[in-house]
Amino acid sequence: MAQVSNPSNPSANPVARRRSQRVLMQVSVRIRGENAKGAPFEEETQTLAINAHGALILLNARVTSGGKVHMKHNRTQEEQECHVAFLGPVRDGKSEVGLEFSSPRPAFWRVAFPPEDWNPRSAEARNVAQRSTK
Repeated sequence: MAQVSNPSNPSANPVARRRSQRVLMQVSVRIRGENAKGAPFEEETQTLAINAHGALILLNARVTSGGKVHMKHNRTQEEQECHVAFLGPVRDGKSEVGLEFSSPRPAFWRVAFPPEDWNPRSAEARNVAQRSTK
């Protein structure tokens, strides 16, 4: 007998897309890799948004979906391999590109992200809000 998962319960549905906490934050980064034509490129840019799994950036270089690039955090000099997970619209000649870390590194950004299952209605969120108003 096949087991049926409840689609409204992500933990019971292994195919469900995980929810990711995003932070709209500009972080200076350097991106290097190969463009869509196979030529090497290196470009300074800033993130539009970050999360524990990668970042959304704007790039002049044209890259391909699934392509590998390296992202270097300019402040910490830490570098991480990423793959192009999303190609979005072009704004002012720059493509919106979603990068995902090849291996998850939540500490790369030096930002404390809430746990994946956190929500503002959880008990710990209410406790923090009560403490901060005292």
